[in-house]
Order: sequence, then C-alpha cells, then structure tokens
Amino acid sequence: MKAVTIGVLLTVGLLVPAANAGQKPAARIDEPAPAFTLTDYSGGSHSLEDYKGKLVVLEWVNFDCPFVKKHYKPNNMQTLQKKYADKGVVWLSINSSAKGKQGHFDPRTIKARIKKHNAVPTAYLVDADGTVGKRYGARTTPHMYVINKDGVLIYAGAIDDKPSTKVDDVEGATNYVAAALDAAQEGKPVTVKATQSYGCSVKY
Repeated sequence: MKAVTIGVLLTVGLLVPAANAGQKPAARIDEPAPAFTLTDYSGGSHSLEDYKGKLVVLEWVNFDCPFVKKHYKPNNMQTLQKKYADKGVVWLSINSSAKGKQGHFDPRTIKARIKKHNAVPTAYLVDADGTVGKRYGARTTPHMYVINKDGVLIYAGAIDDKPSTKVDDVEGATNYVAAALDAAQEGKPVTVKATQSYGCSVKY
C-alpha cells in the first residue's frame, strides 16, 4: 500500500464521512484527538482523557472480518498489543458494529472471543451507536489511530502496507502503527502520518 500525503488524506481520508454518518469526522492529523468516553464489555468506563500523558492506539475491530482475522490468526495484532503495553502504551480496541450487525456481540460472547483470540488490549470498548467511530472517520476493520502523549493524533490509516486477507502477507509488511509508536517513543517525528485504511466496512 502506498502511503498518501497529508494533503491527500484531508481530501479522501479523515474528512470523508464514515458510512451512513451524515457528518464529517472531527479527527485531524496533528490536531488534538476527539475526546470520547466508552464502556468496556463489562461495563467499566474509559475516557481518552484518562490516558493523557501516554501513547494511545485505537484499533477498530470486528473479529468476524477476514482482514481482522489476518492479523489475529498469526498473533500479529496480539504481539503488537503486548509489545507496546510493556512499553507503557495504552491499546484500546473499539467495536462500532450496530446491534444486529456483523461483529456486534453480547458481553459474554465478547469475553469469550477475546479469550479465544488471546487478545490483550488495555480495553475492548463498545461503540454500538457508532458515535465515536463516526467522530474519528473509522471506515474499516481494522482502522488504526495513534495518539501521542499530548493527546494529538499523529497517525491514522492502515495497520500496514499489505491490503489483503492473506496471513502470509503479514511477514515482511511495513507496519505503520509500530513505526509511529517507535518514532513517538524516541522523540522523533512520524514519517508516515496517514495512509488509506483497508479492511471490511465498519458495520454502522
């Protein structure tokens, strides 16, 4: 996948309304990430503000999407979650599937699926009405965002440069999320700040 410039992103990426959103998303690269509060599958509340001073990853997820399976089957996503959690990064998996649509699960099923996939995000957050997904312009699963310690959005787009469902494509791919996190942790500018996301459409 070819990375797009920030100027192009503002035309075809973050400013394009998410599916059925009816509004333009508020997320902008190099600007404060939109605030939100969501509950996890057990009812616990999580606000972005709670994690100010830490690097935060937002991962839009739908365990039934083949593009998501591509990264969970070989433990690629879980490895990233654990690696960066060990470095103090907060990893929030967000599900914006509406009730009755693919990817929407009851709390018991969510807990079982997380265990089945050995997923280790800081929290799995439920956004069933799609408010947060539309605010961020999340269009695919996965759709990835990185927020720096000052609460500024420094990356948005694809997880890597291999837009396929093939597990074999994980190895050797350029991982944009890891690159953004590594740069931020080292106090360096993020080289690729935006790419076109790929995956299944978010089921708003």
